[in-house]
Amino acid sequence: MLLHRNDRACQAKGFYTYDAFIAAANSFPGFGAIGSADVQKREVAAFLAQTSHETTGGWATAPDGPYSWPCTPGKKYYGRGPIQLSHNYNYGPAGLAIGVDLLENPDLVASDPIVAFKTALWFWMTPQAPKPSIHAVSTGQWSPSAADAAAGRMPGFGVITNIINGGLECGHGQDSHVADRIGFYKRYCDILGVGYDDNLDCYNQKPFS
Repeated sequence: MLLHRNDRACQAKGFYTYDAFIAAANSFPGFGAIGSADVQKREVAAFLAQTSHETTGGWATAPDGPYSWPCTPGKKYYGRGPIQLSHNYNYGPAGLAIGVDLLENPDLVASDPIVAFKTALWFWMTPQAPKPSIHAVSTGQWSPSAADAAAGRMPGFGVITNIINGGLECGHGQDSHVADRIGFYKRYCDILGVGYDDNLDCYNQKPFS
């Protein structure tokens, strides 16, 4: 499924392994295990699609406030791992959830493949208000509110993209990044033999506030 992950030209050659993915997923037993077989396959396809896109290549409304996750001096919390975990307000809660100090050592996300996948799955499974968890969207457990419906946010792969990077990619018509994510999703759905379902893009969805 990940055809070129071990190519010589790949900077992460040998890093993203099946065993590391399974070991990390075992820490999140709901992932890929809720609903019908088709729902489970679509969730895995969506995860692989979003992480494939992200690996190609504290603001004022941060959870618990902008000062809840102070930076460790000299540390930089830029994007790392399959879902490009970024910012200290993500590294702090993710580290607490998986039992490692990512504020002190954010490079673990780039050097330990199990930690890397765990951070991606933490982001996937954890709601960050006002956004639902991606897992809830993927498994049909999220129902859009009236405000969501008015903003065009309906269940589907498009809302997942909105959760991950809606502020930059959603709500302004065609976007090449959104199209790239959809392309990956269709490929993985085809491999797994499952339909794509509805609402694949977020071109006309307002980002979550």
